[in-house]
Amino acid sequence: MNSITKKSADTGQTELAADNAHYIESLYEQFLSDPDSVDADWQDYFKQYQSPNDAKHNAIQDQFLLLARNQTANKGKPVATGTVGSSNAADPKQMGVQQLISAYRRRGHRRAKLDPLELHPRAAVEDLTLAYHGLSDADLDTVYSTGDLSIGKSEAPLREIIEIMERVYCRHIGIEYMHVTTSTEKRWMEKYLETNHGHIIFDKEKRLSILERLTAAEGLEKYLARKYTGVKRFGLEGGESFIPAINEIIQRAGGYGTKEVVIGMAHRGRLNLLVNVLGKNPADLFDEFDGKVQPEKGSGDVKYHNGYSSNVMTPGGEAHLALGFNPSHLEIVSPVIQGSVRARQVRRDDTTGNLVLPIVIHGDAAFAGQGVVQETFQMSQTRAYTTGGTVRIVINNQVGFTTSRQEDARSTEYCTDVAKMVHAPILHVNGDDPESVIFAAQLALDYRHEFGKDIIIDLFCYRRNGHNEADEPSATQPLMYAVIKKLPTTRTLYAQKLIAEGVITAADEARYEDEYRESLDRGEYVANSLVLEPNTEMFVDWTPYLGHDLVDEWDTSVDIEKLKAYGRRMAEMPEGYKLQRQVQKVVEQRLAMQTGEEPLNWGAAETLAYATLVDHDEVLVRITGEDVGRGTFSHRHSELFNMDDGSMYVPLAHMSETQARFATYNSLLSEEAVLAFEYGYATTVPNALVIWEAQFGDFVNGAQVVIDQFIASGETKWQRVCGLTMLLPHGFEGQGPEHSSARLERFLQLCAEENMQVITPTTPAQIYHALRRQAVRPSRKPMIVMSPKSLLRHKLATSQLEELANGKFETVLPEIDQQNADKVTRLVLCGGKVYYDLLEQRRALGLDHVAIVRIEQLYPLPEKRLIAEIEKYSNLAEIVWTQEEPLNQGAWYYLAPHMYRIVVPHPTRAKVMEPVARPASAAPATGSAKIHLQQQQALIAGGLGISVDELAK
Repeated sequence: MNSITKKSADTGQTELAADNAHYIESLYEQFLSDPDSVDADWQDYFKQYQSPNDAKHNAIQDQFLLLARNQTANKGKPVATGTVGSSNAADPKQMGVQQLISAYRRRGHRRAKLDPLELHPRAAVEDLTLAYHGLSDADLDTVYSTGDLSIGKSEAPLREIIEIMERVYCRHIGIEYMHVTTSTEKRWMEKYLETNHGHIIFDKEKRLSILERLTAAEGLEKYLARKYTGVKRFGLEGGESFIPAINEIIQRAGGYGTKEVVIGMAHRGRLNLLVNVLGKNPADLFDEFDGKVQPEKGSGDVKYHNGYSSNVMTPGGEAHLALGFNPSHLEIVSPVIQGSVRARQVRRDDTTGNLVLPIVIHGDAAFAGQGVVQETFQMSQTRAYTTGGTVRIVINNQVGFTTSRQEDARSTEYCTDVAKMVHAPILHVNGDDPESVIFAAQLALDYRHEFGKDIIIDLFCYRRNGHNEADEPSATQPLMYAVIKKLPTTRTLYAQKLIAEGVITAADEARYEDEYRESLDRGEYVANSLVLEPNTEMFVDWTPYLGHDLVDEWDTSVDIEKLKAYGRRMAEMPEGYKLQRQVQKVVEQRLAMQTGEEPLNWGAAETLAYATLVDHDEVLVRITGEDVGRGTFSHRHSELFNMDDGSMYVPLAHMSETQARFATYNSLLSEEAVLAFEYGYATTVPNALVIWEAQFGDFVNGAQVVIDQFIASGETKWQRVCGLTMLLPHGFEGQGPEHSSARLERFLQLCAEENMQVITPTTPAQIYHALRRQAVRPSRKPMIVMSPKSLLRHKLATSQLEELANGKFETVLPEIDQQNADKVTRLVLCGGKVYYDLLEQRRALGLDHVAIVRIEQLYPLPEKRLIAEIEKYSNLAEIVWTQEEPLNQGAWYYLAPHMYRIVVPHPTRAKVMEPVARPASAAPATGSAKIHLQQQQALIAGGLGISVDELAK
C-alpha cells in the first residue's frame, strides 16, 4: 500500500494520515471510475466505507479526515456498553454520524439564517440530511461516539448531536473554515465554536452595553435625518450592529495589549464610526453639514471621506485609533491601511503584530468586484507586507448601488469567497442578531491574535435608505424595499428581546434613546471610551516636516572620506561568502568607483546615497517593487546571494551597529496594492526614504488610482503629507509600446500647488543628490523619478566621487562643451536619455553653434535657473524643446505655456520656440525596431537642426 499509510502494530489496521486527504480523495475518484485502476488494498479499503447512497465526491475528503481523527482519538477506547447501539468506529452507522458531523462543519453555513430580510429562500442542503449518510429517524435516539466534537462528552444520542450542530452552525452565524489548510487552526475553530454547544451567553452588563451602542448607532442616523433631510451622509441604517461590533474588537484588542488600531473603510457608516467610536464631537460634524467648516488651504474633501484620530481607554490601557482617509474608490484604502500599520509596527519594534491592529471595513459589492482586494490578500503573508493579520468586516448590504441580482454582482455564492484564496475563515452573521455579531467579533479578534492571519466577518444587513439619502431605492428593488419598509430596526428588535427577557423595562429603553439625543443636542462627545486628554507620546510628531516651502537648493554633501569608507564597507562579505561570478565583478568594480579610483555609474552612486542616509543621517530606507533587490536591469545588487547555500546578505543593512533600518523587498507582481501600501507607509513615518520602483515605468498604469487619489492630491484634500519616492524606468530603447514610457505627461498634468516633484536625472551624481535631498530636506512631497535604463551603464553617464561629496542636485544642467557662447545660435532644451543621443551626434558633427541644456526637474519648473541659462547666449536664433516621446505625450504640452512665457516677451533671445518630438501617437512607441530607428534619427536630426542625410554622414 502507498507510503502515506501505516499499519498499526497492534491491530494490523491501516491508519490514514489526515494531511494526505487530498491524495486519498483523488484515489477514491479513480476507484469510482474504474475500481481495477487502483491497488487491491485500496479497493478493499474503499469498498468497506461506501455508504448505501454511494457518497458523493464532495464528502469523501471529510470522510477520510474524520476517519483519521477518530481512529487516533479513540485508539484503545473500549466499546461503550449499556447504551442503545455502539460507538464502534467500524460500524457503518457510526461512520455515517461522523460524516454528518463533518457535513455540518463544512456546509452548515448554507442552512444558517443569515439574511434579516429573508428574501431569498436557501436551497436544501442534501448532505445535511440523515438519509444522505445512511441514517434515519430510527437512529435519533441511538448513542454514538462524538469523535472529535468539542462538546464535553464522548458519546451522545444522535438527536442531541444534531441539535448541538444546528445551534452551532445553522442559526444566525454561518461559518466557513473547512477550506483552511492548517489542521491546528481548524481544531482551534471547532473547539471555540462547539465548546458552548452554540449558546452565546452574555451577562446583563454586556447586553446593556450592546443596546447602548445600538442606541448610539441608530440615534445618530435619526438625528441627522431629521436635521438634514435629504442630505447625503451614507448612513448606517440597517447595519447598526457594525458599531457595537467594532467597539468590541477595539476593546478586546486593548485587553490583549494593542496600543494602536488603524481603520480603513469606505463612506457608508463612516460618520457614525467617527462620532460613536472615534469620538469626533457631534457639534463639529453638524458644523460641516451646515457649511461652516472650510479648508484653510487646498481643496478639502467631503465629510464622509475624511480621516480622524483619537485615543480611547481599553481594559489594557490607552489605545490610539486612526481612521485612514479614503476617496470613493472604496477598496483602495485597504493596502494603504496595511502600509500605515506596517510602519507603526516597525516604529514599535512590533514583530508579532500584537501592538498594532488593522481593521478594514468593506462593502459587499466592492469586496467581490475590485481586484485590489485580491492583491491585498495576496500580500498579507509575504515578508514585505505582512501585518500580523487583519480583521475585515464586510457590511453586506446585499446590493451594490442598484445591482442586487447575484448573477449580475458576482460569480460566487458569497461576496466573501475571494478570501478563501488565503484560507481566511469567514464568519457570516445576521446583523439583526447583535449578540451573534458580538460573538463573531470576539472570535475574529481571538483568531487573529492566535494565528496572525486575516479573518472576515460578513455582516448580513441591508440599506434602509438606498445607496444614499437622495435615492429612491424601491425604483430598482421594489420587493426588497417593501420588506424593509415594514421591518423593525435592529435596535428595536434587540430592545424588545431584552424587555421580554426582563433585562430592561420599556422605560429603560426610552431613557437610553432620550439620553443619547440630549447629548447630541448639547454637542457632547458620545463615544463611550474616549480619552479627552490623550497621551501625546503615542503620536508621531510631524511638526518638523510641516509648513516648509519646496526649496530646490539643499546641501546634500558628505565628506569624501566617509563616502570611501561606506564603499569599502559595502564590499565586505561574511567569511566564506561565495558570490556568483558576474556579481563578484560588480562588487569589485563598485569598490573601485566608490573609493574614487574610477568614475561612478548609476548603481554605485545610488547605493552610496542609501549608505549615507541610514548611517550618516539616521534615515530609515525602505525599497520595494518587482525585482528591486537586484534591480530589473541588474544595476542595484543590494541583495547578494551565497552560491553555496543560497543565503542572502544585504551590505546596506550592515553599515554600522547604530545605523537606521535599511530594508529592500522584491514585491509580488502588483502595482496598485503595492504602491498604495508604500503610500500608507510613507505617510506614517516622516524620517524615512520610502521608495517604490516599477519593473518598467509603463507598469505604473496599473496603479493610477493610487496616483490620482492619494499621491497627487492627498495633501490638498486631507493635509496629509507624504515623502514617497517613485522610480519609474523611462526611455525609448526600441522595446515597444509597453516598455518605453512611464507616462510622464500624466504626472505633469497632475502637478499643481507644489504637490510633488517630477525629475529626469541624467547622471549618477544627480540621482545621488536627489535621493539625499528627498530625505534630509524637511519638506515631505512625493518625488517622481523618470529613471533610466540604458543610462545605467552608458559610457558618458558617469560621475566623479567629488561630485557626490561636494555637489547638490541641480535642477538645470548647463552646456558642458561649448566655451564660446557667442557662437551659439541654436539652444536645445531636453531631459533624460535623449540628451546623450544629441550630445554624441553634436560632437561627431562638430556643431559648435548648438548648445544643449538639460532640465533635470520638470516640476516645480526652475524658471529662474532656466532663464539664466538662456541668457548666456545673446545670439540665439532658435530654441527647441526635444523629447523622445510623441508630440502629444511627454513634457511638451506641460512646458509649452511656460516656455512661451519665458521666451516670447524677450524677442532678442530667440526668433523660434518649437518642439521636436516623435509624431503624435495613440500608443507610446512603435513596436517595429526599424521604425523606431527611423524615428530616432529624425528626432536627433530635428533637435540639432540638420537633415537626416546630414546625420547619416
